[in-house]
Amino acid sequence: MDDRRFLSRLVLSALAAAVVGIAWQAGPSIIESMLTPPPQPRQVDPRPDLPSDERSVIETFQAARESVVFITTSSRVIDPWSRRSTEVPRGTGSGFVWDAQGHVITNNHVIAGADGALVQLADGETYQARLVGTDPAHDLAVLRIEGGDAPPLLLGRSADIQVGQKVLAIGNPFGLDWTLTTGVVSALDREFPGEGRRTLRGLIQTDAAINPGNSGGPLLDSAGRLIGVNTAIFSPSGGSAGIGFAVPVDVVNRVVPQLIEHGRYTPPALGIDYDQRINELARRQGLAGVVVLGVVPGSGAERAGLEPARFTADGRLVPGDIVVGVGGSPVVTSEDLLVALDTHEPGDQVEIELLRNGRQHSVTVALEGPA
Repeated sequence: MDDRRFLSRLVLSALAAAVVGIAWQAGPSIIESMLTPPPQPRQVDPRPDLPSDERSVIETFQAARESVVFITTSSRVIDPWSRRSTEVPRGTGSGFVWDAQGHVITNNHVIAGADGALVQLADGETYQARLVGTDPAHDLAVLRIEGGDAPPLLLGRSADIQVGQKVLAIGNPFGLDWTLTTGVVSALDREFPGEGRRTLRGLIQTDAAINPGNSGGPLLDSAGRLIGVNTAIFSPSGGSAGIGFAVPVDVVNRVVPQLIEHGRYTPPALGIDYDQRINELARRQGLAGVVVLGVVPGSGAERAGLEPARFTADGRLVPGDIVVGVGGSPVVTSEDLLVALDTHEPGDQVEIELLRNGRQHSVTVALEGPA
């Protein structure tokens, strides 16, 4: 063989070996790229129709979203040098549109102590809110905005809801606006400590995630109707632990009209005067119930013939009637009396159980409304 031809073949063989060696050391990807076409995006598998329960949740959220609002509160701070006041952010919460007049419902604790509030609608528009009324006993408040065309939420009932029903909560947890969470009604008629020494009673318990910022937002049933106002959580960590509480809508529907008309809520009255300290003293003497100290002239209690206590010349209290039951609910303390009355409407004819001279009897009393 010719020496030059042999030398050329030797050089080509060496080059080929070098190329293969480099490719092998660089990894199989280079070899694969030399032998296969470049990778392409995978083909997307067509999705079947959403299940009916998912479609229902989506439709319910979309219908209710426009009625939920984002509330930002502020406080007025006065500069000690210039004496000028400045509005500074205070907190955030949730709420919802109540009627076509621009009334917005939220929790009392969302706006308590604030000097101003802004209400942002789902369309992004923001309005200055005016405080209309508050009810700390039920942790409810009413604001009003001028403008906007957000629709009111559909109104449901809480008296007939059942444990196990599906529920949806919409709000602004940690400032994350218009967040949806879902769950079920976990329990009914729960109690939870409110602000001060008040106890919130008759609450709906749910496992739908409720976090700081959800307060004042709506709890909806699967038909998108309002059944409660999210108000509190039980959580060692401060975040959602799956135990949230809502004020029932039947309470909201009873309280809000008074807040709009009077700025405050007054539960139906029996037409009697009483004193918690006297009740405590009577209880130490073995007399449980609310001691009637006075009867309001012209009231249902007077018409029903309730007898007030009297004092003897030496200052001793001689009990007349002691209220021990209202509408079938036992009454031991003055708080029991208020809670029992709060389940009724002004004008209702309610059976009152009384203890007089050691004997129990009952009368029917027409409850009074706010003055």
